[in-house]
Amino acid sequence: MPNEPRKQQVFSITSAAESQSEDRGRRERRYAISMGIRTLCFVGGVILLTAVPDPWSNFGWVLFVGAVFLPYTSVILANAGVRKKSVGPSPFGPEAAGQIEAPTSAPLDRE
Repeated sequence: MPNEPRKQQVFSITSAAESQSEDRGRRERRYAISMGIRTLCFVGGVILLTAVPDPWSNFGWVLFVGAVFLPYTSVILANAGVRKKSVGPSPFGPEAAGQIEAPTSAPLDRE
């Protein structure tokens, strides 16, 4: 019948993952900010150890320690891509979602 409305399948894009370029840009910005903080720690450590009176100069060593360990943590944080499990219909269709089931185990009776 030509006037009968068709049932159209509606797809949700709200559960779509972030694009690779957006994810890479976000991680690059996070890494650049971390390296900027590292640079400030290094420069601050040099200034505190050379130009500041003795009580504050010891804090320069703390800044140097931060400058040493920040690259490692920056790389770890930059490479930690946030992968959220999508909420919504399976991209493979409703029949694919029910095919894989987790094995269930019977409860143990302890007497």
